[in-house]
Amino acid sequence: MSIQSRSRERGSALVEFLLCFALFWVPLFFGSLVIGLNLIREIQVTQICRDAGHMYSFGTDFSLAGNQTLLAELAPNLNLSSTNPGNAYIVFSTVTFVDASACLSGTGKSTCPNLNKAVITRRIVIGNSAVHALSNIGNPASTIIGSGGVIKPSDYTTDATAVAPAFLNLISLSSSSQNSYVTEMWASSSDLNIWGPLGNVQPSARFFF
Repeated sequence: MSIQSRSRERGSALVEFLLCFALFWVPLFFGSLVIGLNLIREIQVTQICRDAGHMYSFGTDFSLAGNQTLLAELAPNLNLSSTNPGNAYIVFSTVTFVDASACLSGTGKSTCPNLNKAVITRRIVIGNSAVHALSNIGNPASTIIGSGGVIKPSDYTTDATAVAPAFLNLISLSSSSQNSYVTEMWASSSDLNIWGPLGNVQPSARFFF
């Protein structure tokens, strides 16, 4: 075999290697990097959502600025700022069951529009709502959410927006003396989505207590 033929073969092998590297290994590298970084973000979201939900269920009032600051310090990489560039949003909800005694407390009658339904009696939100504006369990009208996120009995027993649709399929409540505490969290990973073909990933978590 001539020296010129061997040189052409080496040149062809180099081109094949570069094509293989560009079309296979580079996408594989960036894909693995993006998935790995977002997996770390998902673990962070899950951990913070669970810890915050546990604190909320034991009476921590996250409507207070001091407790919100504490929560933000627990998740420095998630940036729970209420404005851009905040990249996380967390929703605390207290859900109860409307029975006859709840109707009586709210309306003075043993029946009311939300009788035998699960309703949201408190709603606290922290972070940038642009990340994920709506809760998955229900969205009370802002006009019925009072100081500290509390919704009055006269509102949650009568206002249709206070109802948590299908909640009773998830958690069994049968009395107004029973409460469920729900924490939902979403985070934007736009800062980690460094490779467009994988789309925009949004880690999220939800816990019931």
